[in-house]
Amino acid sequence: MQLKWNYEPPTPEKQQAANELAEKIGASPILAGLLIQRGIKTESAAKRFFRPMLNELIDPFLMNDMDVAVDRLNDAMGRKERIMVYGDYDVDGCTAVALVYKFLQQFYSNIDYYIPNREGEGYGVSRQGIDYAAENGVKLIIVLDCGIKAIDEIAYAKQRGIDFIICDHHVPDDELPPAVAILNPKRTDSTYPFKQLCGCGVGFKLMQAFAKNNGIPFSRLIPLLDFCAVSIAADLVPVVGENRILAFHGLKLLNQSPSIGLKSIIEICGLTNRELTMSDIVFKIGPRINASGRMMNGREAVELLVERDMQKALTQALRINELNEQRKDVDKQMTEEANEIVARLESQQHMQSIVLYDEGWKKGVVGIVASRLTELYFRPTVVLTIIDGIASGSARSVAGFDIYDAVKSCRDLLENFGGHTYAVGLTLRQENIPEFRRRFQEYVSQHILPEQTQQTMEVDMALDFHDISKRLLGELKRLAPHGPGNEKPLFLTRNVYDYGTSKVVGRHQEHIKLELVDSKSAVVMNGIAFGQSAAAHYIKSKRSFDIIYTIEENSYKRGEIQLQIEDIKPSE
Repeated sequence: MQLKWNYEPPTPEKQQAANELAEKIGASPILAGLLIQRGIKTESAAKRFFRPMLNELIDPFLMNDMDVAVDRLNDAMGRKERIMVYGDYDVDGCTAVALVYKFLQQFYSNIDYYIPNREGEGYGVSRQGIDYAAENGVKLIIVLDCGIKAIDEIAYAKQRGIDFIICDHHVPDDELPPAVAILNPKRTDSTYPFKQLCGCGVGFKLMQAFAKNNGIPFSRLIPLLDFCAVSIAADLVPVVGENRILAFHGLKLLNQSPSIGLKSIIEICGLTNRELTMSDIVFKIGPRINASGRMMNGREAVELLVERDMQKALTQALRINELNEQRKDVDKQMTEEANEIVARLESQQHMQSIVLYDEGWKKGVVGIVASRLTELYFRPTVVLTIIDGIASGSARSVAGFDIYDAVKSCRDLLENFGGHTYAVGLTLRQENIPEFRRRFQEYVSQHILPEQTQQTMEVDMALDFHDISKRLLGELKRLAPHGPGNEKPLFLTRNVYDYGTSKVVGRHQEHIKLELVDSKSAVVMNGIAFGQSAAAHYIKSKRSFDIIYTIEENSYKRGEIQLQIEDIKPSE
């Protein structure tokens, strides 16, 4: 796919502002310019950005219903009621359950956790889960990363004498469930200043409020912040505001003293003795936690996350690693099948969205396949599987297009749906699929903008190779942790040449290892271009080309700079 590069050179005014800020904070104009692009324009704002402080976390009692939630939790403990911590089977849900269960277990023993089975119960609060709770004498359920749409299920629980505290971050409907307390910063009446928490983040806020109310030192919560970092990275919520504070300190903990469960995953990923980043969570740690819920039951992931014995944790981590390998095989096969269908279906060729279904596809992997197709075709995509006449699956979106609203426009055809701007889960009857496809595609074609149908690379800054140094690499590290809202800076260098030693590498000769010089200096830069071997012929032709890239530390040679090249184009 031809990528569009968006780059606007700084105006003289912006360059002057960068120079002035650089002087005040003792940094390069490059770093100062990147801060200004992120809306950080003063010395004090820069200091807060570089050193996010835990004492700057928002008062949890500003969240609607927080006082009610804490009172009900205190009452349950005072009356020695059985409490269940209930969560979704993805990374956000599993880390949220582990965080809340692990914290409360220090002060209260009559507590258990529950993760619904994706195949048997589906997403969110299930009657089966409520029946299990009732049979085991549960009087209070704290539900995490789901529940905001479980109106009938929570009404049913009420009939069975079970109260609910909902901790969710998905978009609510106009009608809210009959829970004792609903903690969700996306409530239309929300008074909470930060709307972008993940499910684990909302769970953390409940524990923060519980601790504050009961005189428990905040320091007792700090060992749980690694769960927050994992969930923020894996759930792709914006790494700004309160999320940046939680991710910054959680990532620090993950590198210095992670929980036993996460430490075992780090070991089986081969990430020991290297500095972990948010990318390591997204591509290595998160998928392994997810694999449990996708291939078996997410409860296994929670068991691992709360484990206290390292040997047991390593055994469990190896099991989850095996599930992840199985998931990769299923994912690869399903993606290939989906690609064949897209290529075969003439009706999909000219559409601005994709809707596919197959009875043989595994329910736990359709979300990944939808993501893969979205990346490949750059169109909003829905992938469904069918069990006993009910289609269920996932929708994924392209940057800037609200797929939640697109799915919501077809809600009369749906049995259930929920999610947020870029990812939605949905179920509908098999006979409604053709009409859903027609109306979904009609909505997309009417609302998607032309620029949203082409993948765009937003370039932060143009550099010459002589600008790139170990000092700059050190400065760029201060911008971390990265994620939506604070992406890793993307740089542009024009008119570069092969130094004569670039070569194709990789098991399938799919990558290019580069040694480059630019037209303005004699500096030779090392680079790696993953999956771009098609450009090798042009590179070796001795003609000049332009590159966009991130600046990385070589993971095999500490302190050595390597450019990770995202795209290559012939120079104009």
